Amino acid sequence: MNEARWRKSSYSGPQNNCVEVATARTAVGVRDTKDRAGGRLDVEPEAWSAFVDALAN
Repeated sequence: MNEARWRKSSYSGPQNNCVEVATARTAVGVRDTKDRAGGRLDVEPEAWSAFVDALAN
């Protein structure tokens, strides 16, 4: 995940008060843009997909 490409929403402002997401084959990482070195939350891709689907509905 360290070499993953991190991205944030295009709706995010320049204040760095959002989260970034990186996807890999075995995990999806989520981290705070205000503290990128502070760690990340890794979840299984299936769990991330269910989370995003729930937000969309």
